[in-house]
Amino acid sequence: MSKYAIDPELLPWLDMMPAIDFTDAESLARKRASFDEIGSMIPPYEATHPIDVRNELVPGPEGAPDVPVRIYRRAGQEGAQPGLLYIHGGGFVIGRVDMADLAAMPFVDKLGIVVVAVDYRLAPETPFPGPVEDCYAALVWTANKASELGIDPARLAVGGESAGGGLSAATVLLARDRGGPALSHQYLWIPELDDRLETESMREYVDTPLWNRPNAVFSWDSYLGEGKRGTADVSPYAAPARAADLSGLPPTVVTVCQFDPLRDEGLEYARRLSQANVPTEVRGYAGSFHGSTMIGDAAVTQRAAADQLEDLCRGLEVAR
Repeated sequence: MSKYAIDPELLPWLDMMPAIDFTDAESLARKRASFDEIGSMIPPYEATHPIDVRNELVPGPEGAPDVPVRIYRRAGQEGAQPGLLYIHGGGFVIGRVDMADLAAMPFVDKLGIVVVAVDYRLAPETPFPGPVEDCYAALVWTANKASELGIDPARLAVGGESAGGGLSAATVLLARDRGGPALSHQYLWIPELDDRLETESMREYVDTPLWNRPNAVFSWDSYLGEGKRGTADVSPYAAPARAADLSGLPPTVVTVCQFDPLRDEGLEYARRLSQANVPTEVRGYAGSFHGSTMIGDAAVTQRAAADQLEDLCRGLEVAR
């Protein structure tokens, strides 16, 4: 990795990180287990407030199974609080709702918001539109149950990381185009947005840690189906970068990592949101790579975590 000026605090972790390589012949089940192994290396979050966590099944898209969600709320908290529908990452093909703990627990602990995390179906077993329709169904349920969940419906956001960032952007587009639910904010963390794979960072970053162009090829082929990636028939609800009109979307924060093949599509989406008069902010982190925020002791990770709390605090109008 010497050709990349990766933050020195992140380098030692690379030797310990199990490889996620979709280009070999290993089964997808084993790749999913490797991803779970990465998650097991991260120490659990130690909350300063008691947090209630419960799992529920919510009505799925028409003709589809119910969607599992995990709900996080401070124990004993009274009154309506801002709400966040959180969508985990994993390239559309790996990951599960347990991954939401790492993000959701600090949000609930430090901001007092309510988080609903979605355990959407994965590709290739369930390709587009199944995963995004699961996320939209969870959003509709969250909005309809806002009072019961202790959520202020006027302060409801959608956010996620990596493929979850792309699914977040797509869910927000669906909410706009289907007439609701109304949203006050979207948070797109290192989002996977564009199946065309034509940006400079995507073309050049073929061997960056954790995520690179070959993995992105597998990810999109799994999500869209073989032969569809890069064609004219791809829906903007699958690849939000395809959306011709980004007007009318809620205020947005987009974050990118320097050595991430997804960097340039995130920057371009933010530029287009700004051009469409959507209040948009961008945060980028020098020396970082896709998923490097899992290295919690690094200063760049701590800075990113503080920024994330600040951005959500402002976007959800949290009183602190």
